[in-house]
Formats: sequence, structure tokens, C-alpha cells
Amino acid sequence: MPAYHSSYNDELNVRQVAGAAILPLNSKIRGPAPLPADPSRPDIVDEAIDLFRANSLFRNFEIKGAADRTLIYLILFISDCLSRIAAAPTTWTKNEAYKHLSSYAVDAFALPGDAQFPLSTLYSLPNSRADADALRQYLTQARQETVSRLLDKIYVDDVPSRWWLAFSKRKFMGKSLS
Repeated sequence: MPAYHSSYNDELNVRQVAGAAILPLNSKIRGPAPLPADPSRPDIVDEAIDLFRANSLFRNFEIKGAADRTLIYLILFISDCLSRIAAAPTTWTKNEAYKHLSSYAVDAFALPGDAQFPLSTLYSLPNSRADADALRQYLTQARQETVSRLLDKIYVDDVPSRWWLAFSKRKFMGKSLS
């Protein structure tokens, strides 16, 4: 059974930085992400959350386009978020989780070309410093939006769903961002 890929792989005229697609986001958070042409269509964050559990079972993932690289990054970010929630010394409420994960979303993180970036074989180097800054801003916006939407999915009655937290031990492609 093959892994699930992004529906945005077929999009034309999508800006790419370091091999990753800069895709539209239905976001209330300010950032460089373009506005979607069709707001009713699920964006890459929705795809990442919806495909996370199915794709986290795979150790191999064939990249079919730049949107898949963005999807991979967001799936690994979701995995890190779930690991942080599961590893908390006490069960976080939704507000506590939002505070901790929002801070994590804007913390400094490695980009393609940095020695600490775990996916350097899948991404190319940014062409310039401006491209690297644009990618960092886009990923920061996507990470913040992912935290917001993910917590709405996994928290039921202010308690994290054990069905979601069961995937905190799974490593998509055997990798982790942290």
C-alpha cells in the first residue's frame, strides 16, 4: 500500500524554495503564505493533519512533487508536537498545550543547508539568503497554523485524545525534526 501524497503536487506556478512548495494557507496568522484561490479547498495544513496518522505508518515515502516536501515537514512537525504533549510531566490542558506548542512553533529551527537539518537529503539548498528567510517565515506561519488546528482536533473535553497520542511514538520515515 503506497503512502498518501499531497493534492497540491499537480498545481502549476507554485513558488518553490529549497525544493519545498510555498503553498496557500487559510490562515489568520500573518505571514508570507499566499491566499488560497478557493478557500473551501483544504490547504496543506489540513492535508498534513488528515494524512498524519496514515502516513506515520510508513518508513518510505516517494516524493512526487514540491508539495510532498512541505507535507513531509508538517507531518514531522505534528509528530514532534504529539511527542511534546505525551512527554509532559502532567497532562496539559488545551490552553497549556497551545502555550507550549506556540512557543515551540516560533522557536529557532534548522532549514535546508543547516548542519542540524534532519532532512537534508530530501531538500536542496536555498538559492540565496532571501530565499532562506522566506522559507523560514513561511514554515513559521505554517507551524503556528498547524498548532492551532491540531489542538482543535486532538483535544476533546480539554483532554488529549489517546488515539492521537498513540502516534507520538511513531516516526514517519524514521525521522524527527528535533
